[in-house]
Amino acid sequence: MTNWRPDPSQLRRPAYLSLAEQIASAITDGKLVDGARLPPHRKMADDLKLSVQTVSRAYDELIRRGLLSGEIGRGSFVQTRPREPEPPYLPERLGEVIDLSILKPVCEQIHLEKMRQAFGWLSENLPSSSALSFRPNMIFPRHRVVAAEWLARCGLEVSPLNISLTNGATSGMTVALMSVAPPGSTIATEAISHHTLVPLSSYLGLHLEGLAIDEEGMIPDALDEECRKGPIRAVFLQPSVINPMAALMSETRRRKLAEVAARHDIAIIENDILGPMVEDRAPPIAAFAPERTLYVTSFTKITVPGLRIGYLAAPDRYVAAVANRHLVSNWMATPAIAEIATRWVSDGTALDLVNWQRQALKSRHRIASEMLSGLSYRDHPQSLHVWLPLIGGHVEETFVSQARLHGVAIAPGTSFRTAEQGWTPAVRISLGSTNESELRTGLGIVASLAQGSPEALLLAI
Repeated sequence: MTNWRPDPSQLRRPAYLSLAEQIASAITDGKLVDGARLPPHRKMADDLKLSVQTVSRAYDELIRRGLLSGEIGRGSFVQTRPREPEPPYLPERLGEVIDLSILKPVCEQIHLEKMRQAFGWLSENLPSSSALSFRPNMIFPRHRVVAAEWLARCGLEVSPLNISLTNGATSGMTVALMSVAPPGSTIATEAISHHTLVPLSSYLGLHLEGLAIDEEGMIPDALDEECRKGPIRAVFLQPSVINPMAALMSETRRRKLAEVAARHDIAIIENDILGPMVEDRAPPIAAFAPERTLYVTSFTKITVPGLRIGYLAAPDRYVAAVANRHLVSNWMATPAIAEIATRWVSDGTALDLVNWQRQALKSRHRIASEMLSGLSYRDHPQSLHVWLPLIGGHVEETFVSQARLHGVAIAPGTSFRTAEQGWTPAVRISLGSTNESELRTGLGIVASLAQGSPEALLLAI
């Protein structure tokens, strides 16, 4: 533990911010080095004659600035070196934790049986090309034809020649970004967006600009203004419920965003991985701007997680770029999984599982409505999650840690944040990642914490 201590005579109101500034200055001046452990909240409070809550707020402020990391059970440590962003979900399920952090469809025995049957069928029917060929064009032409049929169910008419099969949505997103935006480009997106987009843009050398949103998603005027201020290469959008706030964009809004993109001649990347599961939705943005939209969809969130396959539909101007970027980053989608997806689309299994999922989610949302009664949250009948803003002085990181100590894992809202302005602390809660009994218990714990007074997290050192 470090020998440096704040000077109580230099504390000013508000005390938590004054304390945070003292610690930040000590880090900048080298008095506190990377990895140094700060005193526990209570000891620091006793030494400075402050409340534990004041010290906790100071530490939380330093965590927000990226100068401190809090590790449950170990303490608070100075952090001066860049740190890889942590995923919003638990990397692995531990002990008796009720995991509501990872976004999954509802899964039961039927899903395992369907996959087992599919692999049984595959063992007798795998084409030689899928097992022996290195050339995508020798394997995927007939799969693209079936993919076009599925995309029509998503509301998009597209030629099979414009479709690439990918190993899921993340692969599709990566290829789409690489195809439209060279390193150094700026990509616009919603202020609350896909958690993978932030690190992915950084790895690709892209600048990400989070723009203002409302209850439908991105505000067209915000995109128009940003395009006028500087060169925007593309805009990444999630208009149909899969976005963190579970928002469903109207047709009018989709058309307006397509018009803005056309006016400034920028590409659109549309992430629509729930596809036909969302009822009464407008056509994809790609239907209103087919000449500039790269449309991404997949099966993992609406059928079975193990069916890691997706479709990326690109306009003519980007087809060659998509093919090249996909070759260097993935070479090709896994042929055996593509065989299962094509069979399921053709024989109706995929659509049956989508309808099953839609019905299962109705039950999950009834539980959420019951257990989160009295709290203001955002959802949609076909969303796999709810978005719960934290009000009443709750600090997001502390709230997530408190839930974890009570045996419930939830995703911090900051994992999805791409803009600082207008931010309200929140958490994302998955509805499909566990059984109904655990979901009910987990939501009850979260609701109890949200309705209670904020409590500082005391660390045992």
